[in-house]
Amino acid sequence: MRTYDFTPLYRSAVGFDRLAGLLESAARTSQENGWPPYNIETTGENAYRIEIAVAGFKPDELNIEVKENLLTVTGRKTANDDGSERTFLHRGLAERDFERRFQLADYVVVKTADLVNGLLSIDLVRELPEALKPRRIEIGSGQALIEGKKGKAAA
Repeated sequence: MRTYDFTPLYRSAVGFDRLAGLLESAARTSQENGWPPYNIETTGENAYRIEIAVAGFKPDELNIEVKENLLTVTGRKTANDDGSERTFLHRGLAERDFERRFQLADYVVVKTADLVNGLLSIDLVRELPEALKPRRIEIGSGQALIEGKKGKAAA
């Protein structure tokens, strides 16, 4: 297991503290357990999907929250509704509580979330504001402006 010291980044790079924090967080989370398993896929140029295997969870036992570019998916199992205790001969389904966090880039928003056949699918889209989208700037010739000045001077 390797540990990285990001202290030099904090000392010499002004304004990159968020990036250093992300690297530090990624190094920490890579050591966590791998449950529940998940996939991250790109579904378009600015569209993504996260699929999390949540077999045995009902929609009301799952919570999806986005706060400050951090997507948090939590699952909390509730007690049996009928009050009876279950006796297992073999228990292979891990129905334990979990919390999975995903760091989102700027302008990435959650569009939909669906639970189908034990897979929680979360669709994400990057939506750039109009001010950040590329736009074409027309180039004027400048001659019309110069001729306008000459016409005023002659009059």
